[in-house]
Parts: sequence; C-alpha cells; structure tokens
Amino acid sequence: MNGLPARRLLLVHAHPDDESINNGVTMAKYAAEGAHVALVTCTLGEEGEIIPPELAHLAADRDDTLGSHRIGELGLAMAELGVTDHRFLGGPGRYRDSGMMGTEQNHRPGAFWAADVDEAAAHLVEVIRELRPQVLVTYDPQGGYGHPDHIQAHRVAMRAAALAGEKAYRRDLGEPHEIAKIYWNRVPRSVVEEGFARLRAAGADVPFPAVGSPDDVPGVVPDEQVTAEIGDEGEKYAAAKAAAMRAHATQIAVDGAFFALSNDLAQPLFTREYYELVAGRPGVPAGEREHDLFAGVGV
Repeated sequence: MNGLPARRLLLVHAHPDDESINNGVTMAKYAAEGAHVALVTCTLGEEGEIIPPELAHLAADRDDTLGSHRIGELGLAMAELGVTDHRFLGGPGRYRDSGMMGTEQNHRPGAFWAADVDEAAAHLVEVIRELRPQVLVTYDPQGGYGHPDHIQAHRVAMRAAALAGEKAYRRDLGEPHEIAKIYWNRVPRSVVEEGFARLRAAGADVPFPAVGSPDDVPGVVPDEQVTAEIGDEGEKYAAAKAAAMRAHATQIAVDGAFFALSNDLAQPLFTREYYELVAGRPGVPAGEREHDLFAGVGV
C-alpha cells in the first residue's frame, strides 16, 4: 500500500542515544535483512550531561545548543545501523527534554513531560498510518528507569497505537492501521547479573573509574517475563551497535565490551536484546522465546 518493504518496524524513544543502547542490534539486524526500520525520537535531549570537556559549552545552562548537536550524533548512529528513516516527534525541537524527574525542567515551556498526551500522540498516529508497521517497540510504563521523558514516550506510543486503528479518529492523518505486535524493552535479570559479574572479574582491566550496578540498567525483569530475544547470530551486529553508541559521543563512552554514561560508571554492553510482547499474538508456543519480532505476523 505504501511502497515500503513487507516487514516494517517502528521504534519510539525519548532521546537520541536511547535507541542505540536499547535496540542497536535489533535495528541493525532488521535493516540488514531488508525490513523498513523507522525511529521516532521524542526530544532532542537538550538537558543531557556532556562527557567530553571540550563540548561542555553546549550544555543547557551555557550555550543551550546540545539539542542541535545531538541531531548530528543521531544521524551518525543511524548510518552505523543502516537505518535511513529517523524522525523527531512533531519535527525537531517540537518537544523539549524534560530533565530528570523532580527538576524544574519538567515544567519548562515545551517540555515533553508537560505535553498533552493526545496532542503528542496525534503526531505519531500520522507516522503509523503512513508507514503501517506490523511491530512497535517502546518502553514499559515506568519508562525503564523512571525518567519523565521515557514514561511520556511510553504513554504517547501506546496511545498512538490505539488511536491509529480507530476508524473514526482523524482521517486527515491517514487511513486507520492496527499494529499487530507491540513490545516493551526488557533485560532478563540473569543477563544483567552475569554482565556485572564479568565486569567485576575484569578488575583493573575495566577502562572506567568504577563499576555500576544492575540498578543502573533500565527495564530489568525476571527471566520468565522476557518473551523475545534478538541477537543470536553469533554477535553479528554487535560491532554496529557499539559504533552507533560511540557516535553519541556527548553521552556515551564505549571501550570494548563496556560503556559508561556521564556518571563514569562501567556497564556491560549487551549484544543481545530482549523484549516483552504486550499486545498481539506470539509467533512461538507458550513458554518459548521468539527470535524474530515479526514471528506470526504472516509477512
């Protein structure tokens, strides 16, 4: 109907860099396999803390130009993943990074956290009806770790998915479309614990001042809650994910199998990515994990 490949995947994230950390392997895999992979980022990440000292002037309390810089970083990251369709919700700068929960930035004019959910969802409905994805990936209701923009991205994505399929809703935004499967980003607890055990075992070889903890990883759940696992092709897309994360240089420092955010606490770089199917029918028998997000869709 829209001239796009048969398989179409849409991801909704809060800030530039979230997609590479959470879904870099998944995006690279499906892009390489010929699926249409589209990313919608809800803010420019203007309130992010900056790692390289020479770029400190970009910060919100100085030049306030980090957002425009991060547009460039996102473009570089998408090139590493082979993804050509990346957009900002409502256009670049329509919604501003809200800062961490409880800060004054939460209520700054234009902050994503303060946006009307239905108004913001309408922008995403238009994208959904244009691209007609079978699969949507976003955060859980807590946004993975409680950041207001992540929580709001979840709310907007889920609301837009519902509205996009309603025949009576805003036909000016395109023909109705129902998304077959919706996944939330997850990480099994056993994988997180193994990753940090590996970090601790590396000892002095860890290239960061200190090691983080499993609490630093968003979306950790009991193993049995995970329904899909992507990345079992023998680390085939691990290098692409690491390169995409490295492209977000203001936010992420990558060194080998580890990375750190602005807190300089080492975390394991996961080369397999995990999901929980929350809407739609699984493509495998009950109790088994899917290894294809399109399993059972019939494309």
